[in-house]
Amino acid sequence: MTLLGVSGALLTAAPAAAQLSRSSDGPIDVTADELEVQQNECVSVWRGNAEALQGDTRLRANVMRMYMTKSASRPGGAAGGCGELRRLEADGGVYYVTAQQRVRGDRGVYDAQSETITLTGDVVAVQGQNVLRGTRMVFNTKTGEGKMEGNARGANQTGRPRGVFYPSKKSNP
Repeated sequence: MTLLGVSGALLTAAPAAAQLSRSSDGPIDVTADELEVQQNECVSVWRGNAEALQGDTRLRANVMRMYMTKSASRPGGAAGGCGELRRLEADGGVYYVTAQQRVRGDRGVYDAQSETITLTGDVVAVQGQNVLRGTRMVFNTKTGEGKMEGNARGANQTGRPRGVFYPSKKSNP
């Protein structure tokens, strides 16, 4: 693909409707050490210190794959272009950071339609001093609601979700 083709692919693949950030519907700014564009598949692969920013939210990973919607073919047989972001897959040292929380995992998947990000592997979520651990966390970027799961059940089993919560300090009247 020529440089002009790559720039054209990038211009037609603007992820305007995606919402990584709960407080922003602005553009997603993506950067990495290397970019590969698969125009026919509407996929861009960002490798090496990949980072996606939107508002006060940051998603980092070793590799990110962005899947865009395919536009219909144009009259005269011209190939269709690529539309909005529908899915983002992040692999290797995944960090999802907002102003209120930091979450890390081995793998992450953002689904634009459901506005959810799912982190798997050794998942650790931190909010203030509070820490929550598990093997799978699903977080709705629009509502802020989430769910943490583990890979074991039953008392005294390792691999169950675990949290350490610190009470807020209240001043005496």
